Amino acid sequence: MRKIVAASLLLLSASAFAQAQTAPFDMSGERPPGASVTPRLTSPTPAAPAPVPVTPPLSVTPAPATPAAPAVPPAVAARPQSAVPAPQPAAAANTVTPPRAGDVRRFIVPFSTLGLGGEYDRRSWSVYLTPEQAAAKASFTFAYQNSIVVAPEASALTIYLNNRPIGQQRVGSPDGSSAVTFEVPPGLLQPGANLVTFEANQRHRTDCSIQSTYELWSNIDPAGTYLSFAGRDAAQLSSADAIRAIGVDGAGKTEFDVVVPALEQPGTTKPLLRLAQGLSVLSSMPNQIFAFNTASLPPGGPGRLSVLVGTAAELRPLFPGLPPGAESAALAAFVTDPRDGSPVLLISGPSWQAVSSAIDTIVAPTDRSSDVRRDVLTTERWSAPNAPLVFSDTNIALSQLGVKTTEFSGRRLRTSFNIAVPADFYANAYGEAKVLLDAAYTDNVMPGSHIDIYVNDNIASTVPITTTSGGILRHLPIRVTMRHFKPGLNSVAIEAILMTKDDAVCAPGSTAGATPRFALFDTSELQIPDFARVGQRPNLAAMAGSAYPYGRATEPTPLFIDRVDADTLSAAATLLGQMAITAGHPIDVETVASPNMIGDRDAIFIGSVSQMPATALTQTNIATASQASWRPVADTQAGVVDTGTALEEWNSKVSGGVLRNRITAFREWVSRNFDISRSSLQFVPGAEEVFTPSNVDTILVAQGSSPAGAGAWTVVTAPSAKDLREGLEVLTAQLNWPQISGHITTYSSKTGKIETVPVTRFDFVPSTPWSIANYRLIAANWLSTNILSYAFLLVVFVLLIGVTTSSMLRRLGRSK
Repeated sequence: MRKIVAASLLLLSASAFAQAQTAPFDMSGERPPGASVTPRLTSPTPAAPAPVPVTPPLSVTPAPATPAAPAVPPAVAARPQSAVPAPQPAAAANTVTPPRAGDVRRFIVPFSTLGLGGEYDRRSWSVYLTPEQAAAKASFTFAYQNSIVVAPEASALTIYLNNRPIGQQRVGSPDGSSAVTFEVPPGLLQPGANLVTFEANQRHRTDCSIQSTYELWSNIDPAGTYLSFAGRDAAQLSSADAIRAIGVDGAGKTEFDVVVPALEQPGTTKPLLRLAQGLSVLSSMPNQIFAFNTASLPPGGPGRLSVLVGTAAELRPLFPGLPPGAESAALAAFVTDPRDGSPVLLISGPSWQAVSSAIDTIVAPTDRSSDVRRDVLTTERWSAPNAPLVFSDTNIALSQLGVKTTEFSGRRLRTSFNIAVPADFYANAYGEAKVLLDAAYTDNVMPGSHIDIYVNDNIASTVPITTTSGGILRHLPIRVTMRHFKPGLNSVAIEAILMTKDDAVCAPGSTAGATPRFALFDTSELQIPDFARVGQRPNLAAMAGSAYPYGRATEPTPLFIDRVDADTLSAAATLLGQMAITAGHPIDVETVASPNMIGDRDAIFIGSVSQMPATALTQTNIATASQASWRPVADTQAGVVDTGTALEEWNSKVSGGVLRNRITAFREWVSRNFDISRSSLQFVPGAEEVFTPSNVDTILVAQGSSPAGAGAWTVVTAPSAKDLREGLEVLTAQLNWPQISGHITTYSSKTGKIETVPVTRFDFVPSTPWSIANYRLIAANWLSTNILSYAFLLVVFVLLIGVTTSSMLRRLGRSK
């Protein structure tokens, strides 16, 4: 009997072992206690819906045995924001109800892609809601996918609305996109701006090195991230304030579709461009474009607003339901598109003079005198809070810049904030800012660790950690060179690289790092010193940063448009809309038909290169021959040789090519290590070279002086009106606009690259009242840039001092 029982136990053990071996290897985190082993379902990425009735996403009903987790885990509120959160069951987060008809969906990610990288990352921006949306019952849905090396048991994504956590999700979707839904607590949303924050705490599965932290990422899908509002009332737009709530589509874009039957008639261009700038400033969205047409009203959708502009007689064939008041007085109101129920902004009147008055009622709240100084640069729609504008010696606490006190247990901590400087900033060669750092680290942190400061993704300073007993840093001054600062918006990042003995051993289970080893306190400060202030011409970076000099004009800026068609006017509206956002107000423009009407004023030229005045091309150092030679390269066109590539190839073929390459490499090494370039070894800057665009270039932006040198002329041109429109839609995107700099900037749709030609010679433009202190700073920066001139003046002054001293000694001393 004992043998029979033993044989039976042996057979059962063998069957269990075989069953275990057939199960696939699973690298995901352990399931919560009581969770079902049924494979988890994930809802597909939702498609872009219409703005009114939409179907909410499918959700996963949790297994009955899984305990329901609260919508806002208590651990989230009690834990320091930087600590690695304890994994929370995703039962309540993944609970999805059946589709509900009549819900309204608002996409909220203002980027084409949103990635949260490293062990700690935090992104914040604001979403503008109407009173109807704020009052409606809401839920928050986001879709994400993460790197396969992220350890789900020690990693989490936390969502905050108005600085209150609404839910936390374990990072565990490496195989595909997963949708997660959290209910928004009643009363949390408010009319107007609402702060949305994504916070990621991520740890590696197996590696403890610094390099492994760069393998950690979680990508948020903009098309699957939105707020859902119950009821149709949330789709209603009833006032001009609702323009601010236009939002974005599933790709992070905002589009204004403007229908103007009288688009090409004289006198309509100026009010239409003023309307476009007013809509841009009101919405302040980062990736917005304008599309004009004359024939039909396009369908509505998320992140899109249709605008009807014209007299009552012109609009009645397109919109039969025109309000009767449009025939007797100026009218600006929201109406409903009878086809799909989407809102339409209607601007009409009995005449175009009345239409212009109606436009003024919308745009007037955004007007601001150029004499009124701004305190901040508006960035909250894509990066909150707004960036403060610094004009002189200033100390700013990091708490005012959106940095939170962070206790960190990982290996690489990176946090960033924004700061802005005016368009006449001139301290890139000698200026030094300071970060007064408040931080602490434990005795586990080894020497060799360091704290780095980055400015616009360029390293500006490094401070090593040399002690082995830990320490508390109280306002530790870290000098930051200002060479990487530029007019307008600047991003500053603080990164701590932390190494410990435990990381060197990397024992199993040690990758999570539960004990904090470093703390960054929000009492740290950024100190910006007094810097030289003088305008420079040309300076495309200043134009991109704050619309300089057009944003400061006290008179209308001349605008040359070669022809008024849908593509050219759409391009002009997109460009001026972006400039109005950076300027903080609409720019008053007047259309001109000839450069002779401009004189020496600041002016803007927009159009195809074949129609561009030769004077404008000459003043911006663009070869006039490009009017005939600059043609886009077709995909089927054979035998087209790119001049730049051909020159590089022939440079290596001819004799001496290897020697030239070595000389070039040596120059780059000297420039990289000693900041010495050929331009700095000149007594005076050389003349600008004539630029010929390549056939692979899609669009070109150039700036130069007016014929008499009293104004700045900016030329925006492309081979065709279609290329002009498509090129500006790319250049004005939030990721690309800050790359515009130098004397000339080009973009190629073939390569996707933005290239710049640096400024060789520029003119100073006084921008502040005369003062000795400012001129001393200007001279210091100019001499720091022109080394030979500085050395020559130094020798001259030494000789003068020597001659003067010798002369004085001869007269005052005894001769014998």
